[in-house]
Amino acid sequence: MRINRKYMLTAILSALLAAAGCDRLEHWFGKTANQGFVKEIPAGTDGNSNQVAMLLPDFTRLVDQQGPAVVNIQATRDNRSLDGDIESSSDTLPDNDPFYEYFKHLLPNVPQTPQTNDDEYNFGSGFFISKDGYILTNTHVVNGMNNIKVLLNDKREFQAKLIGADPQSDVALLKINADNLPVVQPGNPKELKVGEWVAAIGAPFGFDNSVTAGIVSAKGRSLPEENYTPFIQTDVAINPGNSGGPLFNLKGQVVGINSQIYSRSGGFMGISFAIPIDVAMNVAEQLKTTGKVQRGRLGVVIQEVNYNLAKSFGLNKANGALITQVVAGGPAARSGLQPGDIVESVNGEELETSSDLPVRVGLLPPGKQIILGIWRKGRKQDIKVTLDNMSPAISAPSSAASDIMPTDGDNFLEQHLGLELRASSKGLVIVDVSKLAAQVDLRRGDVIVAVGPKLVHNEKDFEQAVQESGKSVPLLIRRANNTLYIALILP
Repeated sequence: MRINRKYMLTAILSALLAAAGCDRLEHWFGKTANQGFVKEIPAGTDGNSNQVAMLLPDFTRLVDQQGPAVVNIQATRDNRSLDGDIESSSDTLPDNDPFYEYFKHLLPNVPQTPQTNDDEYNFGSGFFISKDGYILTNTHVVNGMNNIKVLLNDKREFQAKLIGADPQSDVALLKINADNLPVVQPGNPKELKVGEWVAAIGAPFGFDNSVTAGIVSAKGRSLPEENYTPFIQTDVAINPGNSGGPLFNLKGQVVGINSQIYSRSGGFMGISFAIPIDVAMNVAEQLKTTGKVQRGRLGVVIQEVNYNLAKSFGLNKANGALITQVVAGGPAARSGLQPGDIVESVNGEELETSSDLPVRVGLLPPGKQIILGIWRKGRKQDIKVTLDNMSPAISAPSSAASDIMPTDGDNFLEQHLGLELRASSKGLVIVDVSKLAAQVDLRRGDVIVAVGPKLVHNEKDFEQAVQESGKSVPLLIRRANNTLYIALILP
């Protein structure tokens, strides 16, 4: 059989170009790039020789493949069947509101407002994590509701049972009676990179299976009263109804659960937060097996290590968690941890920020023995600690300002530091600040408890400890009911 040489050369050239394209994808996304949802735009196509080559996210296949695993959750509560006062979480309009009919037609997927004001209503999203009907969502979507309905992508509806909910992580586990359901594939949030494309699927305002996309803005965000969740921050548009829905990476894997937004208006303002999927799955497994979540407790109060503090403690870089208080009788106290210790690692995994410590510890069960790598007095040490159970009733010891009584004696002045001090029963009370002390936010009424690891009770103790510290002086301060370290960097 004769073969046309022109066609042979064309085929060879096409194969070489295809191979080159694969190499480019592997260069940007690794060897698994061909599994991701990426669209390559070659240079100089469509008659435009100035067009540059680029890689763009293509979420069409992601939606086709993963969309069926995402569900719409409608949760209601009939207050007539409950006793006691329960906080309302309904954001719906009453029937007599002039905008009711307008929004009724604008949002066709949102059920009509219940005809009685005794009912309350929440809506959100979720996704299947098992073929037999287990669903992950947010606690705030279903908490306190006595009727939870799940709407599938194929229009089927099911009543869901609440297996368990954890308010601290905002993760809830539901179950419906069905089989052979589509499920998502969990990814590894630790591999997620800042700047990486991500997409959310959910039901904002009841518009089910809506897709929004953006990039990862930051990782490991610690939010107020959310110490055990290292949130993924994105600029993906998240609105009411998206809560509990999945956040996907470009491989089509779930890396988080959309949970919160930062907003001054009540609507999306470009900042949203997702719970890492590994944290959520840890909670879900505990809810499934025991119905509750237990977290390990270390028993310390910590603060961030900034550049000046790192320098004052002799560290080369600012990382880890600085211990400012140790809870009496807790695991840390029993293991010999002290204020001024800097925890640098947990079981060999380094801590980048102080917020990493409660996250790592909270993922471990009570009774688990861990090894903490700490920095103490200029050298590294390993300390074994056996965790106990975290309890909201246990709090760190504190000393109010009223407990601190000045002793009889004169004030003394540390002019080169900008401090006027007086001895008290708890340490050295700052009477006045100026110059260097004022620049680092030392305040009148603060009590200097220690300089570095050394407790100070009088002028002699203080001056000796400052001299031993050199040019970088870490001060342990008691301010009202809190303790913290402040570094003085001498000229």
